[in-house]
Amino acid sequence: MSETLSIGLLFGGESPEHEVSIVTARAIAEHLDPSRFTVRPMGIARNGVWAVTGDPFARLAAGELPERGAHAFLPLEKRAEATPLPDLFFNALHGAGGEDGQIQGYLELLHRPYTGAGLLAMAAGMDKWITKRLWESEGLPVVPYVGLTEERWQRGQGVCLSECGKLGLPLFVKPANLGSSIGVEKVKRAEDLAAALDRAFTFDRRVLVEQGLDIREIEVAVLGGDEPLVSKPGEVIVADEFYTFEDKYLHGRSHTEIPAQIPDELADLVRKLAAKAFAASDGYGMARVDFFLERLTGRVFLNELNFIPGFTSISMYPKLMAASGVPYAELLTRLIDLALARHTQTAAKQKGFQSGSDWFRGSGKS
Repeated sequence: MSETLSIGLLFGGESPEHEVSIVTARAIAEHLDPSRFTVRPMGIARNGVWAVTGDPFARLAAGELPERGAHAFLPLEKRAEATPLPDLFFNALHGAGGEDGQIQGYLELLHRPYTGAGLLAMAAGMDKWITKRLWESEGLPVVPYVGLTEERWQRGQGVCLSECGKLGLPLFVKPANLGSSIGVEKVKRAEDLAAALDRAFTFDRRVLVEQGLDIREIEVAVLGGDEPLVSKPGEVIVADEFYTFEDKYLHGRSHTEIPAQIPDELADLVRKLAAKAFAASDGYGMARVDFFLERLTGRVFLNELNFIPGFTSISMYPKLMAASGVPYAELLTRLIDLALARHTQTAAKQKGFQSGSDWFRGSGKS
């Protein structure tokens, strides 16, 4: 390795969160310590081809769709097939492809360290339905819900609607494998539920229907491995009926409050639940863990876990970490150090096995 680590900064991707990923990656590139790291932006265009030459940020922002190279097993653009591997990949891909285990599996094949959690955690953490089932198995509190597959919905809509109706109104309908509130709808009338489900199934074949509660949105940031640092809680003061994509990234009418104005005992509970939720999902590196605090009862529910949260300098995750003593640039360095440590640990494990017999060679006879 060179004196400075070359960092392959992955961003873009084929998911609906393509644009969010570009914004996240720009902020990361601006804040990586130049005395330790050399940034190599690697933009994944909407057609899945990796743009690695010129200015990948500008190319993806312009909507360019590069031509795929000649090597069938490589996603690199044409005439870039000989691009050398970076020392480490910094994963800034949001949503499907980057946050569901796909890119993690590919990077494992390349034998290169990468930031964030591994394939198992990412795949389970991306799917809100699976995440809830994992948490339930650990006795952690989740909002009452119904999970539906597109196949089941098509076989019997009446039965599905009846099952969801038992949760009461209002309801929230969510694609199981999307983030940034894309595809999320609040349903206030029973007659609107079927159409909301149809729209959700255009994004994903797995959909979550949750009981709608009168809540405050509390979030914490987690950094590390088995004994992670858990930030002080923050609160999203929501302007709309829920924290929509438009409000998060376009209108900005909601705002955050750090620390959240909640009793110390409740803050301690939230932080303990976050650490347990992170561990239950085999978390590593980072995560933002979101909670619902029911106004009427004071009950706390885990909402979801995001292993690659928004990462601009004004996003909730880095703001929470900064308020807990870890400024943005240091946070990036810690994530890279964690990636190197996990890669070293994994590389030390024995991969092969030899039985000492030639039983597997076969007799050579047909």
